[in-house]
Amino acid sequence: MRIYELGEGTPEVAVVGSVHGDEPCGERAIERLLAAEPDVERPVKLVVANEEALEAGVRYLDEDLNRAFPGDATAESHERRLAHDLVRELRGKTVLSLHSTQSYAEPFALVDEVDAVSRAICPHLPIEYLVETGAFAAGRLIDHAHTIEVECGLQGTDRAADNAYWIVRAFLSATGVLPAPVEGEEEPPLSLHRRDEAEVTVFRMLDRIPKGPAEEYRVFVDNFQRVAPGDLVAAADGDEFSADSEFYPVLLSANGYEDVFGYAADRLGTLA
Repeated sequence: MRIYELGEGTPEVAVVGSVHGDEPCGERAIERLLAAEPDVERPVKLVVANEEALEAGVRYLDEDLNRAFPGDATAESHERRLAHDLVRELRGKTVLSLHSTQSYAEPFALVDEVDAVSRAICPHLPIEYLVETGAFAAGRLIDHAHTIEVECGLQGTDRAADNAYWIVRAFLSATGVLPAPVEGEEEPPLSLHRRDEAEVTVFRMLDRIPKGPAEEYRVFVDNFQRVAPGDLVAAADGDEFSADSEFYPVLLSANGYEDVFGYAADRLGTLA
């Protein structure tokens, strides 16, 4: 774990990147911010979490770090020990955790549940979708801190790293660490205007969409778009699966997870 602190005093705000070693966008965003040598208005902690997995170019060494919280200082698992240390570093802070995905190219946010922190911050972020993980938060960082997790774009792409940088800038503006980013000399790939609460649509995860062993997987529906009963959803080695009831796909992809295609969610409305 690599830790930086900017500003004087004890940080109450933190940014975490590369919880997963195959998602370098967070580290790249943090290093880009540090290279700019920003003059912060309140202290902030910046953390590159799973350095070892990042260097190895793998998602994790022993187990998924974002399923290992709150961790255990005496565990044999590298990620379980790291989870313990990371929780200690982030305790009492408002946290942005940066991720990337194979399922959706545009940034969106996830929280344990919508609360005052997410209501205050999310309209400042360049997102239009916010997902409550609810019962599926166990073991994830968002279950153990005032954390907003943002999927910054497609895994391993320059666009995701560029998105991550501007998402960090927007988050630090929302938490009073930096002035609002200005669209000017460096043109951001995302709109940085503050959104009205009615512009942020909220979903809640309801269930996993299981995926059995197969050689080839396909998906036939789009994330965040309504799936009606009877619609064809996915296939594994040609065996097709249709929807039993209405839902909205979240994190749905052919190859993102080993045992699930993604999640079925309900559309709750907007932050308004």
